[in-house]
Parts: sequence; structure tokens; C-alpha cells
Amino acid sequence: MLFLGSRRKSREIAIQILYQFEMNRTDIDEGLNLFWGEHKHPDAIVQFADFLVRGVEDKKEEIDNLIVNASANWSFNRINPVDRGILREAIFEFLFCREIPYKVTLNEAIEMGKKFSSEKSGSFINGVLDSVIAKSPDLKKKV
Repeated sequence: MLFLGSRRKSREIAIQILYQFEMNRTDIDEGLNLFWGEHKHPDAIVQFADFLVRGVEDKKEEIDNLIVNASANWSFNRINPVDRGILREAIFEFLFCREIPYKVTLNEAIEMGKKFSSEKSGSFINGVLDSVIAKSPDLKKKV
């Protein structure tokens, strides 16, 4: 079982790895092996971060479509790569980590936006994620 601090650390690491993939287009196994070879963390943190990264990469097209539909007034390519990674990771959690309450995922995403991107990122991320939930019937059932 992962504790709040462990999940938070896993999410932060996942965002860093996703950003690395966004910038370098590294093979997922190669990129993860390189990252874990240079950064040592407890197994629980590594396992959840690895799960998030692989999940986001596997479902990226589906997730990106949700982002595009939720941010109709904002070009996908203009979204800051850090914010894009945070949005992708949060939406993956919404869809595939049903045991994690939306509010937890949403709050973590907003805080990561403020920490890793900019103060304005928090409100942007909040708006896009709220829109994703509102426009996705399956997700609205869980709220």
C-alpha cells in the first residue's frame, strides 16, 4: 500500500520522466532504465511511477483526445510540455486508477503545475481537468 507521500513522489517522478520522453522521444524501456539507473527510490515509489509512465504512454492518444476536447479554445501544441504531462498523468489516473478519488488526483495535479510549471498552470490544469470530467459520462459517474 502506498501512502500519500509515496504517491505524491511517484507522481512527481512520473511527470519528470514524461517530460523527458516529450523532449527526447526516448524508447520507454530505455528511458525508464536510464532514469532508474541514475535515481534510487523505494520499490513502492518506483512501481507506481513506472505504472503511471507506462500507462500514460500506452493510452496517450486516448488521453490527448480528451485534452483536445476539453481545451477547445487552446491549441494542444501550445500547451506547455510540463502542463501536458501533468494533464496526461491526471487523466490516466481518472480513467485507470479508479480507487484514487478524483479530488486527490485533481489537487495533486494543480499542486504539481504550480511546483513544476507556473503559478498560472494550476488554474489552467484545474479548468482542463474539470472540463474532461464534465464531458466524459463515465468519469462524471464517479464524482
